[in-house]
Amino acid sequence: MTHPILPKAEAAALIDAPVVWTTAALLGQHPLSAEQAEAIARRLGFEDAERRALVESLRAQPTRGGDPAAKNDPTIYRLHEALSVYGPALKALIHEEFGDGIMSAINFQVNLHRRPDPEGDRVVITLDGKFLDYRW
Repeated sequence: MTHPILPKAEAAALIDAPVVWTTAALLGQHPLSAEQAEAIARRLGFEDAERRALVESLRAQPTRGGDPAAKNDPTIYRLHEALSVYGPALKALIHEEFGDGIMSAINFQVNLHRRPDPEGDRVVITLDGKFLDYRW
């Protein structure tokens, strides 16, 4: 049986979660709740054993991080490159603005949107993490 493709924005609305988080979850980086996993499985038309297997998979605790081979993907490579180039500057600015600490990747939101530009549309990625100060 073939199943329809579920657009990421529709999946996010279905489970009442941000679209970037939902997409990461569907790619195995976050576990869904039982209710969220069931909603996705029902929407995709899975039944019985298929549905149970999908729900179990969507609820599994992930090993977060990426497949090292994924770094060969041009988009992922460019994101790594951007953080390699600008990461030290961002770290220095965070320390200057907030003090000694880090940006949380647990208490965290990430958003993506398109911004029209006369020279070609722009990809805007917002990383929004809680500041965690080092406490000695």
